[in-house]
Amino acid sequence: MNIEELREYCISKKGVEESFPFDAETLVFKVMGKAFLLTGLNEKPLEFNVKCDPEKAIELREHYSCVKPGFHMNKKHWNTVVLDGSAGTKLLHEWITDSYNLVVSGLTKELKKKFAAMH
Repeated sequence: MNIEELREYCISKKGVEESFPFDAETLVFKVMGKAFLLTGLNEKPLEFNVKCDPEKAIELREHYSCVKPGFHMNKKHWNTVVLDGSAGTKLLHEWITDSYNLVVSGLTKELKKKFAAMH
């Protein structure tokens, strides 16, 4: 997966916006204004941070060498995934979708209502 494929997958999800809130190199994907994935455009190899259930985060770190505690994030809730070729696209999509779903499930009632009304 490269940066273009990562971007396409993220923006294909309902209610997603992309922005550069920190600097010109850190791309952030948000659903209803809440971040679910951050990536550095100039990272070699490419890596991204995703939200994760705390117990699953530990499990993934133990089973996959490409999964680390979230860099510059709350390490209990975020993982950094290094795209070193050891995890396939299907697995990467699963982790991104899990992050997205975690953020959606944590939205306020008002935001959930707006989200549900979107196409």
